[in-house]
Amino acid sequence: NLHMIIGKASFEEKQLVENYAAALDEVLRAKPPSAKGRYLQKVTVSTTMGPGISIDPNRTRNVTVDDPSA
Repeated sequence: NLHMIIGKASFEEKQLVENYAAALDEVLRAKPPSAKGRYLQKVTVSTTMGPGISIDPNRTRNVTVDDPSA
């Protein structure tokens, strides 16, 4: 199990998505060459005391936020 902070409730959606993507990339980059099979099986995000929401990391690998103001 790995626990990490990707943001705060006050962060914008774009900041949270960027932090999630960076954290996911770093975990996958650190995968040992000897690890076989599906390395990252499940991701759960939550606030400190809130309920967890399960996310399939394979479906969110290339997630982005559409920002019309960008």
